[in-house]
Amino acid sequence: MRIARFSLDGNVAFGVVEGDELEIIKGHPFADFERSGHKLPLGAEQVRLLSPVLPNKVVAIGRNYAEHARELGNTVPDVPVVFFKPSTSVAGPGDPVVYPGFSSEVHHEAELAVVIGRLCKDVPRERARDVILGYTCANDVTARDAQRAESQWARAKGFDTSCPLGPWVETELDPADLAVQCTVNGEQRQLGRTSEMVRPVEDLIVHITEAMTLLPGDVVLTGTPAGVGPLHPGDEVAVTIEGIGTLTNKVVNRG
Repeated sequence: MRIARFSLDGNVAFGVVEGDELEIIKGHPFADFERSGHKLPLGAEQVRLLSPVLPNKVVAIGRNYAEHARELGNTVPDVPVVFFKPSTSVAGPGDPVVYPGFSSEVHHEAELAVVIGRLCKDVPRERARDVILGYTCANDVTARDAQRAESQWARAKGFDTSCPLGPWVETELDPADLAVQCTVNGEQRQLGRTSEMVRPVEDLIVHITEAMTLLPGDVVLTGTPAGVGPLHPGDEVAVTIEGIGTLTNKVVNRG
């Protein structure tokens, strides 16, 4: 099932996406809900897809693909590198990615995002899939020059609009071996598979929840394959993940 969050004439709701239609649901996807029978065309002018969730926190994993670690001159860490992106970094499909004024080297990072479906802490590996609502596309947009210059990555990876998510959450998906692709202006930059992750989704959930409670709607970013590269104002960047869809955003200058 594909669950989208959208705006209809200024009102925000959730819906189930089937083909080119969006059926409004009664309630929200983190509990039992009913399908209303009210369907809208996805391309309708009054329908605007939003980020599929508004997370309390985005917990991201760095250097989880060996080739990506090597391309930036890093080694694969003995334990996962964990960092946060604030809720204010989240953008939706079609939203602009605003080039930050403090950087001159912004990069794309296509990633599989895990959307948490229930409150959880100290999750055993065999129960990790049980706490997941589904999966969506993410772009961990990074100010690479700031990342190199600052020992903490809060500014480099947490600036406003640096975490596009979407276009919806796919709830019925095996994340073990999915193609992850990024294009810029139609040119392929990244192409990898989730099977190349150093640590799979289940291990990441275990590692994170040893330390902190995850809430419904929280998002876990699972790392990016090799091929990261620069973005410039005017570029259109698209992240496509097999079985989910495509998340597209335009890069713009700060107003």
